[in-house]
Order: sequence, then structure tokens, then C-alpha cells
Amino acid sequence: MAELAALWIVRHGESTANVAATAAETSGAELIDLSHRDADVPLSPTGEEQARATGRWLAGLPEEHRPDVAVMSPYLRAVSTAELALAGVGLPTSRDERLRDRELGILDGLTGHGVRRRYPDEADRRARLGKFYYRPPGGESWADVALRLRGLLGDLRRDHDGGRVLLFGHDALVFLLRYLVEGLTEAELMALTRAHVIANCSVTGWRADDAGRLTPEVFNDVAHLHQQGAQPTREDEIHAEPV
Repeated sequence: MAELAALWIVRHGESTANVAATAAETSGAELIDLSHRDADVPLSPTGEEQARATGRWLAGLPEEHRPDVAVMSPYLRAVSTAELALAGVGLPTSRDERLRDRELGILDGLTGHGVRRRYPDEADRRARLGKFYYRPPGGESWADVALRLRGLLGDLRRDHDGGRVLLFGHDALVFLLRYLVEGLTEAELMALTRAHVIANCSVTGWRADDAGRLTPEVFNDVAHLHQQGAQPTREDEIHAEPV
């Protein structure tokens, strides 16, 4: 079976929507003040510096440990993170819509408080079905996202057998790649989501062991941001989806 030598995913840098969502959640607002559709949300100045710091870290890796190809979500915040991080590196890159963020349907743009106020039946249905299988009207469940990621992983393994692949994406994808690569159960995955918030420009990665299986190497790590003089987003300022 084809397998990768190494796989990493970097969550995009802080976006303007992350900043707006934090402000909305803190103030108790129902709606997040957004001026772009989700696919077009840009990085904040902090997010741009986080991406550049990630690039300095990548450039400092030994050549045999660097990725040899990069694949990014087509959403602007992920594309911008990848472009800033890979500037001058010379990696072949591509975009893949299977790395886009989870679609929230009618709940898009709402805070957790807004969901409970405007769609109490949906909040109850989510509580009954659980986070993994709940699909908001017009949106995706975590299981839906896992299905598209499963297909992407199969293609990466086939097309880059023995390669080192770097992905740029979104917070839910980080958790779901752990679910897929490490064979986690639903309960194990949900425990991870309760215990961790995926930081902007954090690195999560796996490396092949002696048997050729990808094994965890690093998770949600922002040490490179500290080392490169960038300011990591504080955990209480990292916006996670409301449901």
C-alpha cells in the first residue's frame, strides 16, 4: 500500500473573522460582524506575521526533513498563509477544495449564543445527535468532512508515495486528520476537541515509522512562532465554530 513519508497540516493564520468572532462571543452578540463570505475572509496583520514566521521555521528545517509538496484549502485565509509561508521556498503547490473549512449552512455567521437564541431546535438536535454526526441545514457534519478528507488522503498516498506533504487548512481538519490517520474512535476524537483548541498557524504532523505507517510527531504546536518572534493567538481569542 502506498504511504507518505511525512504529513503535516498548518492551520491558517489569524483571520479577520477570528478577531470578529472573538469580539462577538465576548460581547454576547448573536451575529458575528463579517464583511466577506467565508471563502474570502483575509488574514489579520497578526495572521500575516504568523504565516511569515511559519515560513522562517520551514526554511530552517534540514532539507531531508522539509516537505516536498504543499496542498492548500482554496479559502483565502489558507491560501494567503501558504503563500506567505512558502515564499521563496520553491515547493510545488496546489489547491484542493476537499481542504475547505466545514460548511455551517444556516448557522454560518452566528455565535453560540446566536444559535441557541435563533435556532433552539437545532441546538437541541445537535445535543441529541452529538457533534460528529450533527449536520446543520445546508451545512456539513464532521462525518461529512471526514469523508472528503478520506478521499484526499487516498489521492495523496497514491500520487506522492514516499513523499513529504504539507497541508494548509482549518481547525476541524486538524482534528479529523488525527481521526483518520491514527484510527481514532468518535469518542476519542470528541475528547480531543474538548481538550484542545487548534491555534492559528499551529503545526500538526506525522512521520512514517519503520513499518511505513504514519505515527504522530507533533500536535497543535506553536513553538516555531515563539522561536521566530511572532505572537501566537491566545487560546481565549481563538474562535472555534459555535456548534
